[in-house]
Amino acid sequence: MNVRRLISATALAGAVALGATALTACAALTGEADGKGGKDGKLAVTASFYPMQFLAQQIGRDHVAVGTLTKPGVEPHDLEITARQTARLDESDVVLYLKGLQPAVDKAVDQAQAGTKVDAGTLTELEVHDLAGEADHDHGAEGGHHHDGEGGQDPHVWLDPVKYAEIARGVGKAFGKADPAHAADYEKNTAELVGRLTALDTEFKNGLADTATKTFITTHSAFGYLAERYGLDQEGIAGVDPESEPSPARMNALQTLARKEKVSTVFFETLASPKLADTLARDLGLRTDVLDPLEGITEKSQGEDYFAVMRANLKNLEKALGTK
Repeated sequence: MNVRRLISATALAGAVALGATALTACAALTGEADGKGGKDGKLAVTASFYPMQFLAQQIGRDHVAVGTLTKPGVEPHDLEITARQTARLDESDVVLYLKGLQPAVDKAVDQAQAGTKVDAGTLTELEVHDLAGEADHDHGAEGGHHHDGEGGQDPHVWLDPVKYAEIARGVGKAFGKADPAHAADYEKNTAELVGRLTALDTEFKNGLADTATKTFITTHSAFGYLAERYGLDQEGIAGVDPESEPSPARMNALQTLARKEKVSTVFFETLASPKLADTLARDLGLRTDVLDPLEGITEKSQGEDYFAVMRANLKNLEKALGTK
């Protein structure tokens, strides 16, 4: 075409560069740039909530761009997915979530076009624990608060350092498959994280090995794995919903149990009201303290990350159980 003679060499070079930039941006969005998505060629990872986000950051480090669906301070079980978050899932190279914990996330991930979907619950063995504290595990049929896993399985595996380490190993392998160029780094980072979790497990074993009582009462029945790992007995006031009102029979049973087992403390969590814990503690003349289920880090958390909060939990348990 004659019009081509009107385009200078400089303009042509600029047009080519502009076109290349546009193609690169498009490829990055779809996960095609350098074989990976995310900004600056990083692996684009979307985590469902804090424990998954922490794993992704610790294992991926500089090679990943991590986003989370659950903002700090938001109760993760009640999360509703926005259109923007749905788009983020579609654009992700890896989605890391825990099926059975957040129903809205499960549905969105099932429909997402993400490159790799990693269900953390498949990377370790989930178990069935008493999540209700009472015979009825259903906190309301209509819009009630549910966060038990598939078939009644307890999803709170991150509160057991051993199981969390098992999940970390699986996440490291998944990252290596999604981004083979940095597989060695992911393997190295995973090994370091597993080492730190193993050390944390040892701290819990030593700290809780010889206590005056093995029973603790909490408003949030999230500590079944932790209790089982370290030979403790968790008793939930109202089960999985820390703000659900327990029955009078349950309150009477807990009062009897607290006296029998010499319970000194009623635990509540940072993201929920301490009302129930305060009521039971006041009736029995007990203390209250925090036992954080680590579903999110906020300014109220007793530490800046997973390890700091877990060590704060250990300290509070040692004080409440009466280490000998």
